[in-house]
Amino acid sequence: MPFNITVLNIIDVCLVALILFQLYRLIRGTAAFSIFLGILLIYLFWLVVKALKMELISALLGQVIGVGVIALIVVFQQEVRRFLLVIGNRSIKRHRFSISRLFSTVEDDAVRRGVVEEIVRACEHLSSVRNGALIVIGRRSNLDIFTEGGEILKAQISSELLETIFFKNSPLHDGAVLIEGGLVLAARCPLPITEQVSLPPNFGMRHRAAVGMSEHSDALIVVVSEESGMITVVYNGEIRQDLSPNELRNILLSDKMV
Repeated sequence: MPFNITVLNIIDVCLVALILFQLYRLIRGTAAFSIFLGILLIYLFWLVVKALKMELISALLGQVIGVGVIALIVVFQQEVRRFLLVIGNRSIKRHRFSISRLFSTVEDDAVRRGVVEEIVRACEHLSSVRNGALIVIGRRSNLDIFTEGGEILKAQISSELLETIFFKNSPLHDGAVLIEGGLVLAARCPLPITEQVSLPPNFGMRHRAAVGMSEHSDALIVVVSEESGMITVVYNGEIRQDLSPNELRNILLSDKMV
């Protein structure tokens, strides 16, 4: 019997593939990936026994899979929340971002370069004196939801301010600094910690928080290690370690930062 493949069938397959790929990106390297793989194998086995008309085992597996939908929501609670956050955050401010890019001026570019220089200068000094730092630079995602538990500042960015915040005896040095719209939005902000188990062994809590933040938003996160002074940038799950100040500057001035 010939197959009738329509445009809708192709779109259907492409959408399913896209959803599965995004799900894989969210859970890769976590314990949830092994659970998901086990559930997928059970489902494929159920399809096989159902096609072979093995009624008893097919009925048993059907009941397990039917009840398993509720279990999936419980088991993948964090992943579902992360998925919804990613979708929502990457949709917020997209329209405003496009308009601002359309009408950007030379003056805006000069201001942006000034902000970048302040961040680079602060990170260079913090690295030289082995002061740890965690700086989140917002792009399209709204960072307001991550200010809970932190101190709202809404201050002009300067290297002196960032260095003061991350001074070891400062009450604001724990947690992250959030930068959005050319301002230091908040300090001492707790960030979501990644559940990935395949990170480099030298990664501490700041680095794990940076990876976790990149899983929840499209922000660019800069980490200065307190132990080694190494500068690391995390963006969209990508990790770039042991950066020089000039390399950091180039990344911040690239299209990855708005």
